[in-house]
Amino acid sequence: MLFSIETNKSLTALNSLGFKATAQSYANISSENDLLQAFEYIQAHAVGYQVLSGGSNLLIAEYVPGLTLHMQSKGVEIIEQDEQHISLKIAAGESWHELVRLTVENQWQGIETMALIPGLVGASPVQNIGAYGGEVKDVLIEVRAYDTQAGDFIALSNEQCEFSYRDSVFKRNPGRYIITFVVLKLQKTYTEKTNYSALNDYFVKNDISDKSIKNVFDAICVIRQMKLPDPEVIANAGSFFKNPCIPQSQFDTLKAQYPNIVGYKVAADEVKLAAGWLIDDCGWRGFQAGGIGVYEKQALVLIHTGGSTLSHLLMLAEQIKKSVFEKFSVNLEIEPQHFPL
Repeated sequence: MLFSIETNKSLTALNSLGFKATAQSYANISSENDLLQAFEYIQAHAVGYQVLSGGSNLLIAEYVPGLTLHMQSKGVEIIEQDEQHISLKIAAGESWHELVRLTVENQWQGIETMALIPGLVGASPVQNIGAYGGEVKDVLIEVRAYDTQAGDFIALSNEQCEFSYRDSVFKRNPGRYIITFVVLKLQKTYTEKTNYSALNDYFVKNDISDKSIKNVFDAICVIRQMKLPDPEVIANAGSFFKNPCIPQSQFDTLKAQYPNIVGYKVAADEVKLAAGWLIDDCGWRGFQAGGIGVYEKQALVLIHTGGSTLSHLLMLAEQIKKSVFEKFSVNLEIEPQHFPL
């Protein structure tokens, strides 16, 4: 497909919350050459731009000015392997879940616990996506990106990505780096790594002793489908709030007052709380009003059942944050990003 620009393009079907949205200008980016042509246009016409990936972690505005670059490049390439490891170069427009499925089918270990995370590969380093004990930073070797400041393609190592919990150099410098490829290094020899309680509970409950990579993948899919709604059925952006980290002393105080509170030790003096438990304990799970609400099976997920707007969803989010802070003295942070920023 030749590079072209559309005007007044609907983005409603391209964001998983399903809010009505229109892009002033839109370009499908299927190659690095398309990206270079897009920036020739941007510079020639002095217009702003933003990059759209899978649209699964976005709070999209009703009208998006400037040029929206939709990353749709495809391709998975083996670039290096030995008896123990294999390195894959994956184009930004590939489906993350389908990549996970591919690795599981080939018995390559490293991202199987991140099954069913929606979105595209190019967005995975931005949020440093993760689930059930694994994160992208654990397997990522390199990111290839167009540096809009330098006007050239560059390679960033794992260290240069500056990963932390749901954060990276890409997230902290919005618009500067446009990711075109991601390189992951996976294991060809299987090591059992099912130390996450929900996963172990699933195996025990279903009397599964074989914790193979395929069984882990299948278990994660079942667990996620029980907790999280399919965006194709109920519009949502996945986990709407980050799991907050608090000092051990504060957790001990909360634990004494709320014995069932859920937390995981992440450092010597730091505990990560389950935001969904906090929201649930404040009575929000299942709440619905005016086309928006809180998913009945998982309080961490805000949903859009139709006819509402982003502003109404954000009002609900603020009410939830306020009630959690008033009860637990814990601040919640919204995980999805505004689009445009």
